[in-house]
Amino acid sequence: MSKTSNPALSEKVFNREYTHASSEGMTVNGTINKTALSLLLVIAAAVFTWNKFFNAATPDAGMSAVVPWLAIGGIGGLIAALVTVFRPQSSGISAPIYAVLEGLMLGGLSAVFESMYSNIVMRAVALTLAVFAAMLFFYRSGIIKVTKKFMMGVLAATAGIALVYLVSFIAGLFGAQLGFLHGNSNFSIGFSLVVVAVAALNLVLDFAFIERTAEQGAPKYMEWYGAFGLMVTLIWLYLEILRLLSKLASRE
Repeated sequence: MSKTSNPALSEKVFNREYTHASSEGMTVNGTINKTALSLLLVIAAAVFTWNKFFNAATPDAGMSAVVPWLAIGGIGGLIAALVTVFRPQSSGISAPIYAVLEGLMLGGLSAVFESMYSNIVMRAVALTLAVFAAMLFFYRSGIIKVTKKFMMGVLAATAGIALVYLVSFIAGLFGAQLGFLHGNSNFSIGFSLVVVAVAALNLVLDFAFIERTAEQGAPKYMEWYGAFGLMVTLIWLYLEILRLLSKLASRE
């Protein structure tokens, strides 16, 4: 009788191989842990630039103190994001770096908004978490199903918003501004609401990507890649909610 014909021995071999394979592959829990770690990195870096601003003697001095960090965070975060997107294998390094750099930018921007509108940051954070929880509930309960048509619609809307922002950026280089992006008119607020809704729906795509990729037995580094994608959407959602609240506050 061969060794592998022993049922007990075969079961032990199978369990050992299964455990090894599971520890080497991507899991949803592993992605959740890495997302939590990324969020902590964002918060820690944001606290640094937040304190830089509010520890300054005047708001102008605070702005001068955080501008270099805004530039480092914005440009460095973009580079780290591009590296992560085009080389997912490096996400174990580039994704945490992205989180830190984006945190530097978010802390500075949040401090500037807070200096103009009291308590706006706390409200933006609370709304971001509430939207995240709602989208997760809608996805897990099956209220929102990620079909091919749904995915294409959300991606098309996201691309359209990106195009509008690109046109606005190019127009800004020539001294022009798109009023509906920066003003506080009803149309401007309505546009911000649409952008917030699209950003929220992108969370559902992130949930589906993480779950599907883990089920397909993706490599372990994809946990960091999945966490990175979720953080990109969360940061975008937070910034859009912050922008929307600032528009509403400016009308009071």
